[in-house]
Amino acid sequence: MAAKIAGTVRTLGVDRFELKYSSGTLPHEKLMTTIRLYGEEVVPRVRALLSDTPAATPAG
Repeated sequence: MAAKIAGTVRTLGVDRFELKYSSGTLPHEKLMTTIRLYGEEVVPRVRALLSDTPAATPAG
């Protein structure tokens, strides 16, 4: 997931990414675990990946 997010951020040249963390029914405890893991695991990996490669310059 982190590589996919980092690739999208690079391709689009965006500086913000919004997560849709639930689709359908998910117990509250699992939803909270999803949000926690996103913040503790995915976001740091995305930041590390983006720091290794320069961001794309938006066309315009």
